[in-house]
Amino acid sequence: MVEFRKITKRYGSVTALDNLSFTARKGQILGLLGQNGAGKTTALNIMTGCLAPSSGKVILGEYDLMAQPRMAKRLLGYMPEVPPLYDELTVREALDFACRLKMVVPADIPDHIRCIAGQTGLSDMLERRIGNLSKGYRQRSGLAQALCGDPEILVLDEPTDGLDPRQKAEFRQTLRELSQDRTVIFSSHILGEVRQLCSQVIILHRGRAVYDRSMENLDQEGGMRLRADIMGGDQTLIPEINKLPGVDRVSILPSETPNTLCLLLECPQDAAPQEALFRLLAKKNRPLLRLQEAGDTLEEVFLRVTE
Repeated sequence: MVEFRKITKRYGSVTALDNLSFTARKGQILGLLGQNGAGKTTALNIMTGCLAPSSGKVILGEYDLMAQPRMAKRLLGYMPEVPPLYDELTVREALDFACRLKMVVPADIPDHIRCIAGQTGLSDMLERRIGNLSKGYRQRSGLAQALCGDPEILVLDEPTDGLDPRQKAEFRQTLRELSQDRTVIFSSHILGEVRQLCSQVIILHRGRAVYDRSMENLDQEGGMRLRADIMGGDQTLIPEINKLPGVDRVSILPSETPNTLCLLLECPQDAAPQEALFRLLAKKNRPLLRLQEAGDTLEEVFLRVTE
């Protein structure tokens, strides 16, 4: 488990993180999403003990990172945005070095390396020099280093940056498998990456958590949303629809068919404006082609909470 308790980080008059709190549990993949400069890397640096917060507390497992750093860091595996790799070493040599730093029992290191190489798809690359590896295998090597010592908590900063689509898909599958018995936290500015991989997402904006939800609850954000496709392109109906009981706001969506008015109705969670909408459209002789509930996409949430 990882817990941030009211973490703030200031650089003089600049606040990089502002009262950030969240919890990530075992078996969960938590994504920190935000634009460049939102505070993602600062949060990860504090989480891994590379940077001290101005105030607040970080709990790793059962340990306070500031009060018990050695015990807390034993639980961590960290892959920064640019993994620290020694180009002159082979993959096996690099992992052997990382295992010794993580105080793996020397007699267990060969088996440990074989296990990690299998988990990360490096079994056929162990004798290759890191300097000769492709970008994808360098990222895998960085992940393998983070796994040395079998950490309970895996922290990754922009782990798929620079990978091609196939490499990204393979990397995502590896993380899904690793998360089954670990807590995985990673940062990204790529919406689709977070959507496909995470069970929970936190959106950072100017150092603050402006959104913290499970992906299962994403479509509940902001109450109920209805999509209505109405025959005819005339928009004069919009003010009247906006006045219907249970409708907070009406906006126009791109239409998939010609001569069709496509609207998004935003309503309180327990509202039921459908009957009033049916009566209005019947009175105006405007056939309703489609009416269905429309959940938020992650992109819509991101744009709304960071505007």
